[in-house]
Amino acid sequence: MPALLSMALITQKPITLATEHAKAVLAGERRFENAFQSLSRLILGGEDSIRKTSVNGLATYDFRVFREGKKHMIGMYDEINSFVSFVKDAAEGGSSAEMAFVLIGEPGNGKTFFVDFLNALYRNYISLPENRRYSFKFKNLDKLGGYGKITEIESQTFEDPMVLMMNLFEGKDQNQAFLAQLGAKDAQIDNFYKSYRPLGACTDFILSEIRDYTQGNTELILNDFIEIFTVPISESRGTLTGKYAAKDKITSSAVDLLGEESISRLLHITNTNNPYRFDLRRGALARVAGGGIHFADEVFKNKKDLIQVYLGVIQNRSIEIEGFKWPLDTLIVATSNNAEFGKFLEEKEQAPIVDRCRLCYMSHNTNYRHQEKLSNFAIGTQEKTTFSGEHLHIDPNLNYALSVAVTLSRMPPSDKLTPIEMMKLAAGEVAGEKSIKALTEVINELNTEPDVTKRFGQKGLGHRNLGRAVQILLELSETQEGKCMYAGDIFKALESVILDYIRDASDQAKYLKDVKIARGLHRKNVMTAIFNAYMDEPDAIQRDVLNYVNMVIGIDAKNLGANRIWTYKDPQTGKVVPLKIDETFIDSVEERLGLKNREQKQSYRTTIAKIYGQKILQEPHYDFMDNNELVKAVTDVRLKSDVAGAGSLVGALSNRTNEENQKLYNRMLDTMEHKLGYCRTCALKTIEYFCTQDDAN
Repeated sequence: MPALLSMALITQKPITLATEHAKAVLAGERRFENAFQSLSRLILGGEDSIRKTSVNGLATYDFRVFREGKKHMIGMYDEINSFVSFVKDAAEGGSSAEMAFVLIGEPGNGKTFFVDFLNALYRNYISLPENRRYSFKFKNLDKLGGYGKITEIESQTFEDPMVLMMNLFEGKDQNQAFLAQLGAKDAQIDNFYKSYRPLGACTDFILSEIRDYTQGNTELILNDFIEIFTVPISESRGTLTGKYAAKDKITSSAVDLLGEESISRLLHITNTNNPYRFDLRRGALARVAGGGIHFADEVFKNKKDLIQVYLGVIQNRSIEIEGFKWPLDTLIVATSNNAEFGKFLEEKEQAPIVDRCRLCYMSHNTNYRHQEKLSNFAIGTQEKTTFSGEHLHIDPNLNYALSVAVTLSRMPPSDKLTPIEMMKLAAGEVAGEKSIKALTEVINELNTEPDVTKRFGQKGLGHRNLGRAVQILLELSETQEGKCMYAGDIFKALESVILDYIRDASDQAKYLKDVKIARGLHRKNVMTAIFNAYMDEPDAIQRDVLNYVNMVIGIDAKNLGANRIWTYKDPQTGKVVPLKIDETFIDSVEERLGLKNREQKQSYRTTIAKIYGQKILQEPHYDFMDNNELVKAVTDVRLKSDVAGAGSLVGALSNRTNEENQKLYNRMLDTMEHKLGYCRTCALKTIEYFCTQDDAN
């Protein structure tokens, strides 16, 4: 609220004099910087703005500003690093200042979201009083004559008043001397001239006329004919941040980008050589030319003459019409899908614009833990209702089932790693004996492919396909009748999306296979939930998995007494805990893991101890629940050994003819509803699914 009030005050009482604005800049109250410098300050200027992290086994950087807000960026580490490096280089006067940043990738992988988020971030930042951008307008033009009823003219490209001050006189020395009179130090003047650019054609023409009219009287020029105003920030008007979406070949025109000659202005202007006859604000570029961001959506879908316009704008950083020039202070960000970019590259004569772009191949998110956050956006955070307006419950297993299915589709084929191993390693989790080094080798090998679509994470089901699957799930009569989005039904919805929207037969076959693998992971997840329900504890399986791990570590301890009780310090609580080593339990779990002889068991125990040692220092609350095979083995052992009077829990839940089994069934339903987040519908369906052999293998 205070920031908004300050903005209101600025709007009500602007500093109208150019000299006062210049003094405010010299005093540090206002800023003179280009778009790249503003962005660089936005991203890197705050406290704790940079954090180190690890992605796919490689150290990288994460930037806090992209992770804030209700719907912030998730993942995209490589792409964000590339963008920040690009902006920083441009801010420091590097070659990036004369290039465009282009994101290329499959539809639905977050390219447009990236740019829209960046634009919103930038608008909010510039709206702060200390960061506001200013421009100038000419007034009292009726005194000059030749402008008809036009008495005021704004700088069409929202030029900074400091650019005006550096071009106030025809000679550079005079301008520098004038800045020195205002109190500028030599270092400040040198710094200003690093960002020097000439005035645009129309402002230069009008200033020249004013200079002649006042006979070079600086005080008259600045006080009577020039007024400072704040640059408007509007998403809908396209000022400061603007977007140009590629249109079809008939309706698109260079006018949409550059502007055109204005008939209405020609009715007022007597001198036809006056460049103000061109209305630049008719185009998208002029509205963002005062330190803004221009977003060219699907840039390579544009027809050739528009591509040539973009080439000129990117290379020369100016709008050019009939020999007149208007310099730009603009970051140009563009997007393109792989198919359109591939077609564009086939036309060899279009190569120069690619040479002027920093290409960033944007992959799908490949971390299924991050995907769970993205899936949550697709499922929706607001309360869901049925067609009849009744509350619609969301199965607690839905997000996991959906996330692993789409993430597995993004795992490329490999001889070294299975899709599940690749997915788990990409999420920084345990994948049996496979190390992160194996994933790094696979990624490095794939990323040398000339065909970009074969690189790691470049192909797969995108966010739009995920959204369609959720829509199909909502449409199902089972969902509406049961008033619950049941996780088991999402696989049918995904298969429907794959068959209807994926045209390539080989991609179809791969994705359907990935969905089948995801079904198996979902079943393991269900078994964990069932075991917790049986034990009447939300974290029963987690406790038993940790018990196995601690028993494995303590079995060879020197302080282990005859009673087989090992005392250790719990890293999560810091308390000393006694644990009885149950070798029968250890052996049962390891048999379920397929470990037959002593050497295999010892090797596995060594691996578990090694993982424990590596993880526990960094994550004291690490619980081994990402080790699906171990979790399943522990669950199987407990389920088979703990159900008295029945061959198995499946038998007890399926055969409810006796009172004891019925009581167990009712108790588990009650636990699932009141402790595990299930509703009656998904609890019943989950137990029924557990009792079948579906997806058991």
